[in-house]
Amino acid sequence: MSLQSLYTAATGMHAMETKLDVIANNLANTSTTGFKKDRANFEDLFYRQERLPGSTDADSNITPTGIEVGLGVRVSSTQSDFDQGSFQQTGNQLDFAIEGDGFFEVQGLNGEQLYTRAGNFGLNANGELVLGSAHTGFRLQPNITIPPNATGVLVTADGSISFSTSENPEYTQLGQLQLTTFINPDGLLKMGDNLFRPTEASGNAVQSLPGQLGVGLIRQGSLEASNVDPTTELIDLINTQRSFELNSQVVRAGDEVMELIANLRR
Repeated sequence: MSLQSLYTAATGMHAMETKLDVIANNLANTSTTGFKKDRANFEDLFYRQERLPGSTDADSNITPTGIEVGLGVRVSSTQSDFDQGSFQQTGNQLDFAIEGDGFFEVQGLNGEQLYTRAGNFGLNANGELVLGSAHTGFRLQPNITIPPNATGVLVTADGSISFSTSENPEYTQLGQLQLTTFINPDGLLKMGDNLFRPTEASGNAVQSLPGQLGVGLIRQGSLEASNVDPTTELIDLINTQRSFELNSQVVRAGDEVMELIANLRR
């Protein structure tokens, strides 16, 4: 029995280690634009059934309860929290924040469609709007090209984008921003670089104009901050550490019991 307790407690330590990794990633991204925090979900493992509930005893009586010994815990999933982050005003005319649901669509290196909540866009050498990255620029879709003589860019809440020049201060419509939603955003695959890739679990991408079909609005000159709450994460960190310590104490206790049993013959 004490040997089983070692394995059971070990599953708890492994699960808490994974949860600690998730918390560490959340805290590391407290300043990441558009970052959505994760949480670790757990489920209990298979039970060793020594007596089933409802079985019949020697006197033909039905037992109201059974004897079930759990074998530990495991991480069932990591789930993203897509709650709205706070808005940070930057004043940059190429910074866009999404107020509500939706993702910006950008083009990956091999032409695949990727999605992001980050709106820190810039221009490449061709004047196209691109999402800045440590590696390369990902072009916004639909493609928007800012004329080289543009002196001002205006984006309305519904995604209409216009520009003005020094010769013509009146704004001329240039294009239309679109947002994409998924029936199950938790099913998106995180790629790094603030990007998500759709999967079979996320469902198909549904493109809409901002403000329509439940899609959010565009805020120009602002960025969506990470939705990580450092205070909550630190409290969770302490609880995780305590849970790990308790499981380690079970391992220590099981080892001591085995040592006592081994010394009985001496």
